Amino acid sequence: MQKRKRAASGLQLKYGIWRIDKVINGKRICRSTGTSEREEAERFLARLIEEDRKASVYGVRPDRTFRTAATHYLNEFAHKKSISCDAQDLEILDPFIGHLELRHIHDGTLSEFKRARKAEGVKSGTVNRSLAVCRQILNLCAKKWRDEYGLTWLETAPMISMVEWNDKRLPYPISWDEQEWLFNALPAHLREACLYKVNTGCRQQEVCQLRWEWEFPIPELKTSVFILPGWITKNGQERVVSLNSIAMAVVNRQRGKNEEFVFTYKGEPVTKLNNTGFKNARKKVGLDGVRIHDLRHTTGRRLRAAGVSNETRKAILGHESGNITTHYSIAEIKELIDAVEKIAIQPSESSPTLTLLRIGGSHANLTREIKKSLSCEAATSISP
Repeated sequence: MQKRKRAASGLQLKYGIWRIDKVINGKRICRSTGTSEREEAERFLARLIEEDRKASVYGVRPDRTFRTAATHYLNEFAHKKSISCDAQDLEILDPFIGHLELRHIHDGTLSEFKRARKAEGVKSGTVNRSLAVCRQILNLCAKKWRDEYGLTWLETAPMISMVEWNDKRLPYPISWDEQEWLFNALPAHLREACLYKVNTGCRQQEVCQLRWEWEFPIPELKTSVFILPGWITKNGQERVVSLNSIAMAVVNRQRGKNEEFVFTYKGEPVTKLNNTGFKNARKKVGLDGVRIHDLRHTTGRRLRAAGVSNETRKAILGHESGNITTHYSIAEIKELIDAVEKIAIQPSESSPTLTLLRIGGSHANLTREIKKSLSCEAATSISP
């Protein structure tokens, strides 16, 4: 066993790395210096002692890097639903600002990150999400997180500007023909999940994470509904998912495949719908611009075209309404089921209110086309 070497300065060599073991102002500091060089370790310790003196005597904050703050954030908010997405954003940010001290982070030091992401062709919405995580951490450093001296990690949080590249993509609700082309090109397990999604308006994770224990029978209506817990929904509220005849048939076809999850592939739960299988299928049928979330837009458009009220549409799609959505009577549940049943099958083409207006595959002259559509009742919604 390697013999430990203890230096008079409060350093000890352990497994080739100098570690600090020293009492400073009544506090015992035990941490690695991260170096095997004695002189470098002594400089590291001297800096810690000086920072401690400045903090205790003059109220000077120790220098902390953004990487340190990001690590602290991930540990503190490990329970957050979107923490994995936050971790991805922080991983992207790290090469640009991870090494910087918190007081040196501002719009100027983030400009290189913004330029690099734009050059990669990343959408502004994606970049803004990373910037929002950065801004949240800096606000926590300035307002919440405090050290042993009662000092916040950062004196004030800088203003972090979002990017505005005017590249936001408009929703693309698909037509019935496009649905048939796309779904026929999908692998069987994806086709079932997408068919359920377009008939319920559920978000991707609400489909992938769907569990049998969330199903509740409604004997009076000879059907069942799913009640999603708040941790899986976007707004954190419980949500009732009403099933029309198509969605119910999809669910029935999944019974017995897995004891816990409704939608599976080779015995394992489906983790995402926007995968290679979906992307290959949309490319095969010439619908490269269609995203998984557009199926939810399709649900909303079809409900509106079928004359379903805005309030009922919100309840079906799980939009924030201020009400506890699981407090429904049997009559109200029936109203929701009747509403989604209106979009179970393709309506008659003779109905003038159900024609879907396309604008040459682009958004050019969108305002002019909207005004034109409003003047004739041949279209009830416009999509790219």
